Amino acid sequence: MNVKSKISMKKIISFSAVVLFCLTGCDTAKNILSSIGNSSLTNDEVVQGLKEALKVGTDSSTHLLSLTDGFYKDIAVKILMPPEAQKVEKTLRDVGFGSVVDKSVLSMNRAAEDASQYVGNIFLNAIKQMSIQDAFGILRGGNFAATDYLKQKTTPELVTAFTPVISKSLANTNATKYWKDVFSVYNRFSSTPVNTDLTGYVTQKTLDGLFYHIGLEEQKIRKDPAARVTDILKKVFTSQNQQANAGIK
Repeated sequence: MNVKSKISMKKIISFSAVVLFCLTGCDTAKNILSSIGNSSLTNDEVVQGLKEALKVGTDSSTHLLSLTDGFYKDIAVKILMPPEAQKVEKTLRDVGFGSVVDKSVLSMNRAAEDASQYVGNIFLNAIKQMSIQDAFGILRGGNFAATDYLKQKTTPELVTAFTPVISKSLANTNATKYWKDVFSVYNRFSSTPVNTDLTGYVTQKTLDGLFYHIGLEEQKIRKDPAARVTDILKKVFTSQNQQANAGIK
C-alpha cells in the first residue's frame, strides 16, 4: 500500500470512529471500539448478560417469596406490626389478645406471599426494555445497580398489581377490619397516629421484601462465580471482575 492509500485509510477509520461515537455515546462507543482490537465484551454480550442476571435474580426471588411461609418464616423480610403500632400490640397481648395479633401478622405475610406470584411479567417487561446505556450503567454501577434499575422501572406498576391482590387476601382473613377498628380508636388518643391503610402498608413491605431478595441475588452473581449459572453470566461478570481487579474503569 502506498503512502497516499495509507493516509486515506487512516481518514476512513478516524471518520468511522467519530460517527460511531456520535451514534452510540461515549461509554458505549469506547466498548465497541475496544472490542475491535481485543477480546473485550461486545455491547450485545453486556446487554444479554445483564438481562440474564436480572431474570435469574427475579425468578429466584419471586419463587422463594411466593411459597407458603416465604415471607412469614424469613426473619429478614417478615412483615410485622409497624413501630408506631407496637405499643398497641403489647397492650393487646398483655390483656389476652395475643392470638388476634398473631393472626393479623400471619395474614399480612400470607397476603405478601400471594402477591409475589403475580410479578413475573412486570419484571420481564422491564428487563426486555433495557438499553445499551442502561446495561453499561448497571455493569459499572454499585453492587445494587441492577436492583435499583429494576426498582425504578417497576415500582409504580407493582403497586398497581399488588394492591387488589393484597386487599383481597387481607379481607379474607378479616385483617383489614381488625386493623381499622383497633387503630382508628387508638388514633383518637395518640399523638403518633398509626396508618389505618393496611393494604398500603403491606404493599410497601412486600416491595421491600422482593427487592431485598433481588439485591441478594445480584450480590451472588457479582461476587460468587458459582452463582453464574449460564455461559453469558460467566463471561460478562468474570470479565468485569477482572477489569475491576486490574483497576480498569
